[in-house]
Amino acid sequence: MEIEKKDIRSLTKQQLRDFFVANGDKAFRGNQVYEWLWSKASHSFEDMTNVSKETRTMLENNFVINHIKVDTMQRSEDGTVKNAVRLHDNLIVESVLIPTETRTTACVSSQVGCSLDCNFCATARLKRMRNLEPGEIYDQVVAIDRESRLYYNRPLSNIVFMGMGEPLMNYNNVMKAIDMITSDEGLGMSPKRITVSTSGVSKMIKKMADDEVKFKLAVSLHSAIEETRNHIMPFTKNFQLPELREALEYWYRKTKSKVTYEYVVWKGINDDKASIDALVKFCKYVPCKVNLIEYNPIDDGEFQQASDEAIDNYIKALGKNDIVAKVRRSRGKDIDAACGQLANKS
Repeated sequence: MEIEKKDIRSLTKQQLRDFFVANGDKAFRGNQVYEWLWSKASHSFEDMTNVSKETRTMLENNFVINHIKVDTMQRSEDGTVKNAVRLHDNLIVESVLIPTETRTTACVSSQVGCSLDCNFCATARLKRMRNLEPGEIYDQVVAIDRESRLYYNRPLSNIVFMGMGEPLMNYNNVMKAIDMITSDEGLGMSPKRITVSTSGVSKMIKKMADDEVKFKLAVSLHSAIEETRNHIMPFTKNFQLPELREALEYWYRKTKSKVTYEYVVWKGINDDKASIDALVKFCKYVPCKVNLIEYNPIDDGEFQQASDEAIDNYIKALGKNDIVAKVRRSRGKDIDAACGQLANKS
């Protein structure tokens, strides 16, 4: 029976060097192959032209490169590009390129499906099938960088982990992917241009602070009233607001990095004065800013976009308390690429 080959990208540079020495070759071959795998983002041993044919065959016999393929690509009227990305085991995730006048942002996925059960999100209706490997996360970024150069004549400038999945439920792989994205041996991007968005997994927020990460943190809050938040995102019963508050205070103490709250306003759910007052109070615990996000209905259910007046009331109340707030208009709605819409219709 055929033995299953290991994904070569799961090896460190040192392990690759050791592999070559063990096979009677020079250690520096490992450096060459490592460069092909990461900074050149090669998907095939055949590409590795500065390595002999025998060596490429030996790699082929021992390893695979479990890379992604962009299965279908859709372009929105507003320039947003959505990739349906096929993984080596035929599962599919989605990632999105969001262009503005001055920057291009990649919105990447960290899990196939999602571990959580937010009622307003299409991705949450898919059960979590598996975590993405570091190389699969990295590949999404490489693909969007190429599209950004092709369509917008500029490299990718920012990355948000706001695609499918809860990044902090795939902590080790997400951190390894970010290490490679920011490494000079990878894509060399500044960690300050990367934002990891969580639904509020408190103990992992503290772990990130302890690990002294340099990227930014966003929290999907959506309500600072416990009962409302639990209704919108039932899993938050395990991550109650006092615990989240404590984790965020810890994060700020350790990192001195402001938190961004992602906040969708829905009609009849969190568009009242009590919700606004609760958010203002919560925002005073740690230095932060608020992104008020336009909602994209995924069906005709209870979650409907709030009125402009309700959003204005939020902006006024936050502004009066010196809390920076912006309204984020959704991009890519016509191709189901907007917030909460990534659901693998393909």
